[in-house]
Amino acid sequence: MIEKIDENLILVGTAHISQKSVDEVTKAIETVHPDVVAVELCQRRYDSITKKDQWENTPVTSLIKSNNAYYLLAQTFLSSIQRKLGKDHGVQPGSEMIEAMNQAKEYDLNVELVDRDIAVTLKRAWKKMGFIEKFRVFWEFLKSMVGFEEDELEDLDIDELMDQDLISTMMEEFGKIAPSVTKVLIHERDEYIAEKINRVRKQGKSVVAVVGAGHLQGIKKHLTNPGFSADINELEQVPKKRFSVLKLLGYLIPVLFIALIAYGFYTGGPVQSLRMFAYWFLINGIFSSLGTLIARGHPLSILTAFVAAPITSLNPAIAAGWVAGYVEAKLRTPVVKDFQQLSDLENLGDFWKNRVVRLLLVVALANVGSMIGTVIAFPYIASTFL
Repeated sequence: MIEKIDENLILVGTAHISQKSVDEVTKAIETVHPDVVAVELCQRRYDSITKKDQWENTPVTSLIKSNNAYYLLAQTFLSSIQRKLGKDHGVQPGSEMIEAMNQAKEYDLNVELVDRDIAVTLKRAWKKMGFIEKFRVFWEFLKSMVGFEEDELEDLDIDELMDQDLISTMMEEFGKIAPSVTKVLIHERDEYIAEKINRVRKQGKSVVAVVGAGHLQGIKKHLTNPGFSADINELEQVPKKRFSVLKLLGYLIPVLFIALIAYGFYTGGPVQSLRMFAYWFLINGIFSSLGTLIARGHPLSILTAFVAAPITSLNPAIAAGWVAGYVEAKLRTPVVKDFQQLSDLENLGDFWKNRVVRLLLVVALANVGSMIGTVIAFPYIASTFL
């Protein structure tokens, strides 16, 4: 979709897997010959397109710690869907952005990266989400992953997806699941991109801006508003840590556990306390090891999750998935070939065959299993003396 804002600004709304979008980008740049080609990319995403060795140079340790496993697993999964769709339609994901940059190079035009750093966007989204929103997003991701079927992807009509009404409807539905995420991923980026484009316009330069179709109308609304202005610095700030229910629970769990064990000792003696501890150990261990088994982790990784989960559940500074992931990485260390093959993943079966993705799954599912085990274990051990 091509939108002419004024004589010096053309917006091209694209789908990342559409040959029609590639053709429209080519046509717009060849016709207008702008001073600047603006693309909806940040430096990280630009590098991921132009530097193919990015995954190969990823330290294995970065796949294990903190929330990296969840971010990278989601990124890999979504990329695989794009690749599958792109293959079915003969277009690689991001081809329209590559074409825009190629056209700029051919005509000796300046390229402007106008999107916010993807890391900042993800951190702002995570910080602004409440506990319920995080749960909903995680649940939807799991449903999507389990229900990822090739036949469903093949039935998608790219031209239909490009329809603005359909895109708006999809965004509204996503907004019901996680309003905070929608604000950060869509509305904030609309403002950010529009402001970056505006700054180029104010220099008296003509611009062809290549943006995702889902952002087209939002950006257009801002650019056609004479009084529009956005604070780039504010939009690039990651919110400071705030009160977190999950973090509070992380510290309350060991306190509550000790209180329960102490009460069990007081009412039933050491035998009761040992019984309660045994239930805690077994329930936590079984669920975490089950998650590792689903991820098809190494037998020793499964055993590690079983032993580690009851302990790490009582320590907010470490997670069972980190320990199980470390063992998995040692026993099945991803090699360069595994990183290179990430660009070939197209279906769910491929995920479990790749050591990088399997490592991510071990970390993520061992943690999920441990959390489920903790939720189940508390009321169960409490019921032993009620």
